[in-house]
Amino acid sequence: MPDLGALELLLAVVRLGSVGRAAAELGVTQPAASARIRSMERQLGVELLDRSPRGSTPTAAGTLVAGWAQQVVDAATALDAGVAALRHDQDARLRVVASLTVAEYLVPAWLVALRAHRPGTAVTLRTANSTAVAEAVRAGEADLGFVEGTRTPAGLHGSVIAADRLVVVVAPGHPWARRRSGVTGAELAATPLILREEGSGTREVLDRALAAHGGTAPPLLQLASTTALKAAATSGTAPVVVSELAVTDEIAGGRLVAVPVPGLDLRRPLRAVWPAGHRPTGPARDLLALARRA
Repeated sequence: MPDLGALELLLAVVRLGSVGRAAAELGVTQPAASARIRSMERQLGVELLDRSPRGSTPTAAGTLVAGWAQQVVDAATALDAGVAALRHDQDARLRVVASLTVAEYLVPAWLVALRAHRPGTAVTLRTANSTAVAEAVRAGEADLGFVEGTRTPAGLHGSVIAADRLVVVVAPGHPWARRRSGVTGAELAATPLILREEGSGTREVLDRALAAHGGTAPPLLQLASTTALKAAATSGTAPVVVSELAVTDEIAGGRLVAVPVPGLDLRRPLRAVWPAGHRPTGPARDLLALARRA
């Protein structure tokens, strides 16, 4: 079949009555246009134009081919317009799902910066634990996800965009608050704590860090909210393990005390994730770039 450019050239010749005028309209030389028409005639096996010093007119076969070519060109134009509309729709929305710490303490500033860059983008932000974030991205329910944890979830590609550290915090009246040397990993592992639920990045990192000490003791409480964790710690109920990002103000204001755990690695990377084999595009790509720079 002739390519789309050749069909457009044929239609221009039929409409303008001259290969030269058609070539000028399409921005090609007359010899190049003539060669392309002849190539199309050889390809189709029929003569398309009657040529004379006064111009070019379609043969009977050329008239039929031009009618069919018009349908092809119209369909291609509709296709192009439809795809452009899809691109515009994608560029006008962004679905983000993020783990709790990232959603509460990092994403808002990134979205403010994105709004300055792409003011017309409608953004939806969902929060979930890291396991649920990965499931949402794999299912196509989000354009970009942010997780906490030691590795990129299966079936996804990821990029480390920030670093975080977990801290053990207690109320000022808790016995651990007076321990200048902190507590040992074994003591932390043996103590019933108030923890995030299983499947969260916080829980994964803590379980990994305490694996050498027999793992975490059965928790006193499991809470899915950072705010609830901080409230429980402030009340003096039990020690809590949370992101350092979440308790900066409480520690500075003396409402909570950070308890050192010498020798225990509680660092963790924060990652942006997306489906394997599909690089982020449009506003998702821009948000990823902003997160990396921040």
